[in-house]
Amino acid sequence: MHNQAVPRSFHALTGTNLRIKVVDIGANPIDGTPPYAGLLEAGHADVVGFEPNPEARRKLDAMKGPHELYLSHAVGDGKTHTLRFCQAPGMTSLLEPDPAVLGLFHGFEHWGRVVATETVPTVRLDDIDETRNVDLIKIDIQGGELMALSNGVDRLGDAVVIQAEVEFLPLYVDQPLFGDLDRFLRAHGFMMHRFLPLVSRVVRPLVVNQDIFAGLSQTVWTDAVFIRDLTRLDRLTDENLLAMAAILHDCYQSIDVVLYLLTEHDRRRGTVLGPNYLDGLQGRAVTPPPPTAAENLLHVS
Repeated sequence: MHNQAVPRSFHALTGTNLRIKVVDIGANPIDGTPPYAGLLEAGHADVVGFEPNPEARRKLDAMKGPHELYLSHAVGDGKTHTLRFCQAPGMTSLLEPDPAVLGLFHGFEHWGRVVATETVPTVRLDDIDETRNVDLIKIDIQGGELMALSNGVDRLGDAVVIQAEVEFLPLYVDQPLFGDLDRFLRAHGFMMHRFLPLVSRVVRPLVVNQDIFAGLSQTVWTDAVFIRDLTRLDRLTDENLLAMAAILHDCYQSIDVVLYLLTEHDRRRGTVLGPNYLDGLQGRAVTPPPPTAAENLLHVS
């Protein structure tokens, strides 16, 4: 038994059968594989994505599976804004690129050059019915993250994990930075959990190894993962605990926090998910939860 392969997924480790609702704001596939891909491929997630770029949305629609829905809305404050299409599609934003900051780094003045504009209506996250009962919000909309989330307070009340792109320098004029988003989310019951790899860039005129994409000392941006405040688990339902644990295991491998959440669930419900999870990680046999408990582990969204 000790030599068997350790199951990778949260569902396999715990014997639970819950579905995770994901809202992906700025779902452009240019960013590569999303963190929830494993959950989606295993059939354990439903995704509602927003992507106003027509070409990117066509790609998403062409690749999507049965549990994915992509909408063309630009998520914001419900008002009309100017969408600025940049030379590099990944820099397209409702904000104006800041040439003074972009000029510090190789390539950014070119990539951030506005090549076209379009007046677009935006929608409030709270006004989109398809986003109800969200567990995980992933957001990357080039400086518009705080605007979108501050107009989605009801959805924040449902969510247990948020992954947001954050900047430490204002690449766009009047862009909110990491500290602004951190302050806002802490006020709404979240805590900072971890940064995904920090991205740095070489400040001009130095070039490292002839590579303008090389990083050195100046940190510019990253994705930040926020989770529900671990000191206030009383605010979470049993289903919230399991959804948060599943996301943190399958998307971020935060096994210490997962065990902490399962321990609280076991305390409330008399289940043995925590020990089973730990045994599964260590390659030992996993005891299925009692039938009466398993019936209550379904996460309804």
